[in-house]
Amino acid sequence: MRPSRGVPLLVAALAAAVLTAPSPAGAAGDGHCARQDRLRVPGAARQRDACLSDLTTAGLAGTRYTDMADQTGLTAAATRSPSGVPGVQIDGYFPDSSHFNDTHGWGHDAQFVIRLPDRWNGGLVVTGAPGNRKQYATDKAVSDHVLAQGFAYASTDKGNSGPDFHRDGERPGDAVAEWNARTTQLTRAARQAVAQRYGHAPRRTYMTGVSNGGYLTRWQLENHPELYDGGVDWEGTLWAAGGRHPLLSLPVAVAWTSGAATDEDMYEAGFARGSEFLWPYHAKAYWGVTQKIYRAEFDPDYDPGCPGASAGSTLEQVLAPCPSDAVYDYASRPASVHRAVERVALTGRIGRPLITLHGDLDALLPASVDSDVYDRMIESSGRDRLHRYYTVRKGTHVDGLYDSHPDRLRPVLPCYRSAFDALVAWVERGVAPPADRTVGEPADGDVVDSCALGSGAAVRP
Repeated sequence: MRPSRGVPLLVAALAAAVLTAPSPAGAAGDGHCARQDRLRVPGAARQRDACLSDLTTAGLAGTRYTDMADQTGLTAAATRSPSGVPGVQIDGYFPDSSHFNDTHGWGHDAQFVIRLPDRWNGGLVVTGAPGNRKQYATDKAVSDHVLAQGFAYASTDKGNSGPDFHRDGERPGDAVAEWNARTTQLTRAARQAVAQRYGHAPRRTYMTGVSNGGYLTRWQLENHPELYDGGVDWEGTLWAAGGRHPLLSLPVAVAWTSGAATDEDMYEAGFARGSEFLWPYHAKAYWGVTQKIYRAEFDPDYDPGCPGASAGSTLEQVLAPCPSDAVYDYASRPASVHRAVERVALTGRIGRPLITLHGDLDALLPASVDSDVYDRMIESSGRDRLHRYYTVRKGTHVDGLYDSHPDRLRPVLPCYRSAFDALVAWVERGVAPPADRTVGEPADGDVVDSCALGSGAAVRP
């Protein structure tokens, strides 16, 4: 596929990071990095493995084995994460005709990372990058927690990245369709790499992700339930037929930015009352760029000159909205545009247990037009017995905003970690998670590192 330059969506993450070479762990022995010489990721065009003393961000920060800049804004600054997980890391890429992910200086897309801890619990966790970030983006948010529990971990850049991702592919929707294909490809390959390292395939495989990674989680459990035992969807993007997607709410937000829409218009579009204090930041950092690049992905003929060949070469250009997007009307667009969305659309027909979390103050993907809708889609499909949905009170789209508004927000990450643990208990021990509910704040007041899914009022018994 033909991708685009890798520039993370979040403003602060657009800065480049210079990574230094790490100090490798000692020679393998006593089970440490055993069978490293036998590891061959099926289908990979290139791979590089390393025996490391710590696979978590505590051990990898400042090395070529992670990218802390690409994680910027996803977690609260005070987040505590486990450390001290030795094992093997495999970096590589699958064949792809696009060359814009410059991680490791490779200039090649379809990059992945696979981490294989010495002390393995028999499981594998797979994810895809949130937003338009790359394969290391959820190292702190996801990888650290699951590695500390003994899971192997695999993450993909989804096959394209950056604000020009929509240039990948030959027809509208190709870039997003590739996300799904690359995730399936990595899952199959990682399962075989796990078998090479430990002597047998994983007993359990879980899919998970944040934002666009949450969309991938939903799609995989709908379309490839045979590969997974369950999943956790953290504020997954909803792409569904019938106009159920961000191209309906975001134009209103772009119009609000220019003064052409009112607060009441925003509420009608799905934005939550009480989230108004977040709107000015999202107007600068999210709404304009998100609308223009996803509209360009599915409807490139609407305004060919904006974004044009590129979303921009400077931060200001990248974030700037297209004026035409303030009046974008998806319903009136040609049938070909609707078909492009339908190619990647979700249905709600999940085939494995799924836990969904969404902050009630999400000002990028409002829950009322996203996860609330997906929950109803699952119920309409007769799969609600496989689903739990938790709305996190005072949660928003990225936990980094908690640091700017600690009196108004709470991080979603601790609830995500609780949800992952609840999924494992559900799948492996038959312990049913709490009923759907709006999750209250922890009794101990530690909103950064504590969350009890059973707190708050249940939505349904």
